[in-house]
Formats: sequence, C-alpha cells, structure tokens
Amino acid sequence: MTQTISLEQVMNQQLANWNVLYTKLHRFHWYVKGPHFFTLHAKFEELYEEAAGTIDELAERLLITGGNPISTLKEYIEYATVEETTDVLTAEEMVQAIVNDFTQIISELKSGKEAAEQVNDDVTSDMFTELIEKLSKHTWMLTSFLQA
Repeated sequence: MTQTISLEQVMNQQLANWNVLYTKLHRFHWYVKGPHFFTLHAKFEELYEEAAGTIDELAERLLITGGNPISTLKEYIEYATVEETTDVLTAEEMVQAIVNDFTQIISELKSGKEAAEQVNDDVTSDMFTELIEKLSKHTWMLTSFLQA
C-alpha cells in the first residue's frame, strides 16, 4: 500500500532541502579553490542568495495555507533528502554535488506539484513549476560548466 504524503509534508521537505542546500552552497562559496575560483565563488553566492529567497517563499506559503513550517536545524536535517557535506571537494565535485541536489529537488518538486494539484492549490503548484524551471536552467548551466 502506498503511503500518501500531505502537501504540508511535501512543502516542509522542500523547506528542509532548501535550508540544507543553502548551507552547502554557502560552504562551497567559502571553500572553492582553483582556476575557477572567481567564477564559482560568485555563482555559489548567487545560488545561496536565491535559496534564501526560496526558503522564505516556501515558509510563507505554508503559513498562508494554514500549515506549520519546520524551523529548526534539527528538523531540517531530519526532513531533508538533500544531504549536507563536510568533505573536502574539488571545484568540479562541488558543482557536481549541486547538480545532483538540483536534480533530486526537481524530481521531488514534480511530485509536490501533483500533490498541490490534487488539493486544487494552483498557487503552490505554480510556485513549484517556477522552481522546476529555475533549477532546470541552473542544472543545464552547471552541467555545461562540467563539460568544459
């Protein structure tokens, strides 16, 4: 039997993922080294600032819909499917880790979009669609970087 996940659970999982991702991107921003330092240092900053905005939008949307956004580091780690990293990574490994995270989040957003549509929540569905579009573009760009 398939367990049904509520839209609130989907949104809290996204909130958790984006918080872990924010921290990971910030860490990569600080620790990137090598010939691509200037490019990736700026790109990681752009991405973590974007993640901060996404976190706020998700939490506010949850509140608007009567949900309760998780809000502690412990909960973020518990709910997240994106994993933090403490490994020392090369610049290319950092980019690949972000591509992997974005790919996973895109997949989960697609399921979340379906959950939103099932309860006729067009606003949340549209929010997820916009995030899928944004992450798809980032994934394409970062993958292109890796192919250089």
